[in-house]
Amino acid sequence: MSAALENMLRIPARRHAGKRCGITSICSAHPLVIEAALLHGKTHNRDVLIEATCNQVNQDGGYTGMTPTGFRHFVEDIAEKVGFPVDRLILGGDHLGPNPWKHLAPDEAMRKASVMMDAFASAGFTKIHLDTSMACAGELAGLADQIIASRAADLARIAEVAVERTGGEKPVYIIGTEVPIPGGALEALDHLHVTTPESALKTVDIHRAAFAKLGLNEAFSRAIGVVVQPGVEFGNADVVAYKPENARELVAALDDMPQFVFEAHSTDYQSVEALKALVGDGFAILKVGPWLTFALREALYGLSHIADILVPDPARESLPSAMERAMLALPGNWQNYYPGSVAEQRIQRHFSFSDRIRYYWPSHIAQDATSALMTALEGVDIPRPLISQYLGHLDSTVADGSFKTSAHNLLIASITRVLDIYAEATH
Repeated sequence: MSAALENMLRIPARRHAGKRCGITSICSAHPLVIEAALLHGKTHNRDVLIEATCNQVNQDGGYTGMTPTGFRHFVEDIAEKVGFPVDRLILGGDHLGPNPWKHLAPDEAMRKASVMMDAFASAGFTKIHLDTSMACAGELAGLADQIIASRAADLARIAEVAVERTGGEKPVYIIGTEVPIPGGALEALDHLHVTTPESALKTVDIHRAAFAKLGLNEAFSRAIGVVVQPGVEFGNADVVAYKPENARELVAALDDMPQFVFEAHSTDYQSVEALKALVGDGFAILKVGPWLTFALREALYGLSHIADILVPDPARESLPSAMERAMLALPGNWQNYYPGSVAEQRIQRHFSFSDRIRYYWPSHIAQDATSALMTALEGVDIPRPLISQYLGHLDSTVADGSFKTSAHNLLIASITRVLDIYAEATH
């Protein structure tokens, strides 16, 4: 077992022994985000956990076009480029279940999910989030917990068989029936509820029983996390901050489940104080995704303005203009998520905390525009006054003059600023 995976397995024991510890889960497939995360891990001598969701990466390619094996090669190539040791890398599969195929009948959706699970486990993903909480075609919303647990155990069995066949490392599992929507809330945040302690304890009990029914007791001993709602969320323009007093009863339930810590989704845009409180209370696995690509977009848009000043070229389309074209050409990734007037939707397309613009960075329009921008700024040391004007959040980073202010370095620095917040919170 790699030291990184062993460290993760020990998180619950360390937490229950009174030690404050946690890990950041990087949920992004953007190469610059992954580069920044691996550079950050290398600089601070820390393990790095990178997760791919079932919609991003699956046997059909997902919206990234990558299979689990392809994603692994993609990340490891970046690790080699930046000199990050792969034995400090943990790859996770997030929301693994029938979600991409929930429009199909349950049996067919689970068959597809089983193929996906085999692909993830065979590719060496060692943190598996089992998420079978969604109803499939013909089923009523709000599946019974027993059905969710039974389907989760079926998928765990697929993973165990795949690892046995390939000789890979046995994975750790994350369970949970109260799973927040990936990528932020779709509605008003005035009725957010914290998971009840009874629900969290029941989740563990029914999953333990479902695993035992399939003879997977040893596999269940590697289940370390329960996904719950601690009372944090973000929407297009709102962030619900963590309030420890609202989660006090839920946190107390961890005393009755020493095998586990909690995994918190949608922790993006929380303050460092809130994130520290989450980790201290036992929400030891903090997932972050949109905030990282939001920070990347901030820097790219700032650089676009800077390029117009330093290297003006009427033939070069601004990056915001190119991204607007890309999003209007294929509106499926935003139009059902951004309400309001035409003007309000335009603002949200570019600046929403939900950051659904992240789905468009792999497009040809975005790739061509980003490449033209970076080519224009290649070899240019960007003056601090322009950084102050258009990348003000990075002014302190460049203040002492030791930072080479290239466009690429500034992009990495913008992402790293978020990673630093999570590093402070988890250690």
